[in-house]
Amino acid sequence: MIGVGEAFSPRYAQARQKFLQGCASAGLAVRSHVHPLKGRDGEALAMDVALDGEAKAENLLIVSSACHGVEGHCGSGVQVFALHDAEWREKVRDQGVGVLYVHALNPYGFSYSRRVTHENVDLNRNFLDFSQPRPVNEAYARLHPLLLPDEWPPTPANQAEIGSLIEREGLGFYQAAVTRGQYQFADGLFYGGDAPTWSNRTLREVLRTHAAGARRIGWIDFHTGLGPSGIGERIFAGRDDKAAYARANAWWGTAAAPVTSMYDGSSTSAFLTGLMCYALDDECPQAEHTSIALEYGTLSMLEVTQALRADHWLHKHPEAPAELAAAIRSQMLETFYTDTDAWRGQVISQARQAMFQAVDGLAS
Repeated sequence: MIGVGEAFSPRYAQARQKFLQGCASAGLAVRSHVHPLKGRDGEALAMDVALDGEAKAENLLIVSSACHGVEGHCGSGVQVFALHDAEWREKVRDQGVGVLYVHALNPYGFSYSRRVTHENVDLNRNFLDFSQPRPVNEAYARLHPLLLPDEWPPTPANQAEIGSLIEREGLGFYQAAVTRGQYQFADGLFYGGDAPTWSNRTLREVLRTHAAGARRIGWIDFHTGLGPSGIGERIFAGRDDKAAYARANAWWGTAAAPVTSMYDGSSTSAFLTGLMCYALDDECPQAEHTSIALEYGTLSMLEVTQALRADHWLHKHPEAPAELAAAIRSQMLETFYTDTDAWRGQVISQARQAMFQAVDGLAS
């Protein structure tokens, strides 16, 4: 067992090293899917995958991190801690469940403290059939010029106009318009892309390789940035399927805190398009799927949105002064990773509970 603080890392390269070392100490083979680009410090980038358990396990739990790059500090810490957790690994063995660790779904964003991929795409809006017309987010189109003004920090007039819109339309409208996913503005926030990203294609290969024989699949994907600080909201991840939602609640929900859903408005998340969990339908149609996003709060929604606005502005303006660029990158890290022992402890305790519950659900 390692200490909670030891499991987490402030930079991607360190997080990857800890994950690989954890796999080695657990005797697990790692397959590294190397990214075509290098990281911020010139380091290699990869989606690293390790299976704990039988290769043909009928019951499989996927534990993934860094779908949204900079949010990977949280999920990576959970994965590293789990690899050193003897009680957890004994539980998995006793129940005959395979655990597939997918470390750094979006290693580029993880390294560069960005939420998006190197294609500037939100990976969790990228799982669409791109042969079909893409959804149109008309509300976002209205906001795009306001969200990414010509200068940063934004002028008082820009901030006042956004504040007036929120007062007029409501905070829920603003959140939904910005975060739902949009496919018309390649430089914009929550852009879903015009083709499958490297991470999309690579994850599908991972699922075909490691999950093709599973009959029941559980998936916990770790996220940060929504809700009260340190509280892990268990958000149903999947298509609008009442049976799957009922299973998720049976595994992870309680009367006081049921699994939430974007479909019925119970989640802090807005209704989203192009979700990553849809890949299970395509790549593992033989299996029953039960999935959640475990979403830990950090700052307020408006503070999170402001950090994302700054990050995308900087992407559009690489000529920005070095001091401003560094401040924006630092703000992104602080927005999605709360660097305190208390927050990290909350992350591990809730993640560990959810993982034990998933194994019980799969083996029941």
